[in-house]
Amino acid sequence: MSLPAHPFCIALQFLSRLPLSLREAPSPPALGASLLWYPLIGLLFGALLQTLSLLPLPANLLAALLLAVWVLASGGLHLDGLADSADAWVGGGQDRARTLAIMKDPRAGAMAVIAIVLVLLLKYAALQTLLRTHSTLLWLAPYLARGAMPALFLSTAYVREAGLGSTLAAQLPRRAARLVCLLVAASCALAGRRGLLVLLGVTALFLLLRMAMLRRLGGFTGDTAGALLELSETLALLILAGYEAAGRGLEG
Repeated sequence: MSLPAHPFCIALQFLSRLPLSLREAPSPPALGASLLWYPLIGLLFGALLQTLSLLPLPANLLAALLLAVWVLASGGLHLDGLADSADAWVGGGQDRARTLAIMKDPRAGAMAVIAIVLVLLLKYAALQTLLRTHSTLLWLAPYLARGAMPALFLSTAYVREAGLGSTLAAQLPRRAARLVCLLVAASCALAGRRGLLVLLGVTALFLLLRMAMLRRLGGFTGDTAGALLELSETLALLILAGYEAAGRGLEG
């Protein structure tokens, strides 16, 4: 399907593996504005997951199906960033240049495999719990994780000199991005006690990971942004599942 180079279409093409193409090369301002649409793409992912969760299947099978659709729909883009970041963070020691070099290496080391397996395992276990309790807040995880991306570009320097990330950072409409971040936070808080807990937890994770990026790299890369997104999704699911498992998920 051919789409105009509108910022929403750019974000949809980049964050999903739908068979889409743009009719023309996007302009730098359109690329920067595409970041504003990341939370909406996350909401579409969430709506898909929430709809599939209604299928009459056993929780373990349905959790595996949801996870497979989730990974395939995104093309594993952010899992790749998580893998590269895990290898680089361990293999790079405290050396900035070595850390950045390892992130560019296409080969996957032991830490990359371990990080992916652990994240997928935690997501699968959390999804099983949420499916058994018929949670209506599955959408929060992909929505809030992608909503963290404009906040990262707003608050943190992009450390590579070339590539898509540098264009996004330079062209991001900052006032509009601040408004988008506020809207994402407000909508999560309005989802009730569970939404507020997820928002607080993911915000704390954001601040911790941002601090680690600044100490090691002086900013962030596309890979560390992908790692932040994956870990935010995982934590959001774990918070929701923990709340539901504790028997308090029927209120708020």
